[in-house]
Amino acid sequence: MEKAPVERRHPEELPRMHIPAYAYDTIRAALPRIPTARQVGALVCCLCDEPFGESLAAIPLGPTPTSGLFGCRPCLTRLITQARRARDETLAHDSERVRAETAVWLPARAHHLAHLDSVRQAAEAVAELARAGEVKALRVAWLLVSLESAYTWIPESPEPPAAADREDTALRDEAFRLDLAMIAAREAVAERLAYHLLNEAQPAEPEMCEEFECAEDCSGRHDSTHIDCGPDTVFEDLAEHGITVEQPGLAPLSPELAARLDKARAKDADEHSPLPEIEEWGPTVLAHFGIDADDTDVLVRAAAVGLVAEAWREGPLEAIHAADHGPSDGEIFAQSVDLYRRARAALVAARDSGPEALLAFVAIASDVDLPWAGGSRFALRTMPSGPVAEFVQHVDDRVWFTAEVMREQGWRAGLLHRAASAVFKAPHHFGMPGWPETVASAMERLAAPGPTDRPEVLSDSAQVEAALLEAPDRLGVDALDWLSEHVLLA
Repeated sequence: MEKAPVERRHPEELPRMHIPAYAYDTIRAALPRIPTARQVGALVCCLCDEPFGESLAAIPLGPTPTSGLFGCRPCLTRLITQARRARDETLAHDSERVRAETAVWLPARAHHLAHLDSVRQAAEAVAELARAGEVKALRVAWLLVSLESAYTWIPESPEPPAAADREDTALRDEAFRLDLAMIAAREAVAERLAYHLLNEAQPAEPEMCEEFECAEDCSGRHDSTHIDCGPDTVFEDLAEHGITVEQPGLAPLSPELAARLDKARAKDADEHSPLPEIEEWGPTVLAHFGIDADDTDVLVRAAAVGLVAEAWREGPLEAIHAADHGPSDGEIFAQSVDLYRRARAALVAARDSGPEALLAFVAIASDVDLPWAGGSRFALRTMPSGPVAEFVQHVDDRVWFTAEVMREQGWRAGLLHRAASAVFKAPHHFGMPGWPETVASAMERLAAPGPTDRPEVLSDSAQVEAALLEAPDRLGVDALDWLSEHVLLA
């Protein structure tokens, strides 16, 4: 006689059994494709077909606790055990496969990294020999050819196995470092060969040997290692070969701004004030170059840069810089940073104390006995009196003009005038909104492989960046000379 169906109970009253996730597929594969009515009716186990009763509880398999198929605990335990064994076997097999792949991958990876590193070191050595100038030019050319051959023969980067760490960037980073070293080597060799050809083409000048204190066996040909042709010569030289390259030039002014500037120039001679309508066109000019004239702090900073550039940096200082025993690029840079601070303080003081406060800047900028900033020992007193006297007068004249603008048209007009000087003459100098961009570019070039003779103070990139942003003169003259020599702050 057939047993009565199992009583449908509340889900909370049904027996429970934990089924791990890894066993789902095994149990699902064991279920009948077409269950019988007795299996669907929870009369028998859908796995072994044994009838449920007091000794054999029905474990719901879904889709809900009270509908679908039901299995018994012994069958489900057997299937879970089977699934666990299969899982463990798979894990063991995968582990062996990963170990085997890793045993092949790690040596291949290490060998490729070593290959990249050796060629990179070779590239750095070639660049150093090319810059040193002690190896003959023809030998330097052969060194580059052999280096390029070694670079070409580098095999493709090995493909990591699926189990390898996909975030491993060592291969990519080392390849990038190699590319940078190759670029530096090519540039150094190209520069060496270019100057070699130029020097070989120059006629011998034995009359210069005495001045240069040459050795007795000198051929009379005196090599040049640096020639500055200016920013436009290359375009003119290319034009001689029929190649025309459009020069970038300055950003054009808007028609409205150009008209205002023309109007201001036309009225300049007739107006009583030194700079008529500067309050009208000054903010427009500055806005064109990204300076908000309504931001007093930014305006004062730009005006301080302009005052230093106009009154101190330009004019007679160029002749002093070019003279024998004149200040180096690093000394001029350090002193300009120090004077920027003093100019800024003087301009702020002039707001309440009047234009006479600018005399404090004049006193420092034209002090012939004052040692310059950045640890420099240079003082204007060491230079011939003629250029120094011209320099002192130049500083006084330019600051006097700024004071006159303030006296006639107000403090803000003087700031607008000198800020306009800054955007045209020193848009990326320390103190200008464009200075952080200059520093960022310098730090990128400093991080790239290059000369190994950099001063110790430049070894910590974070400290160097902070100093350049806040107080470049605290790096010292030697470091600033090195940065200037390697065109990192151009």
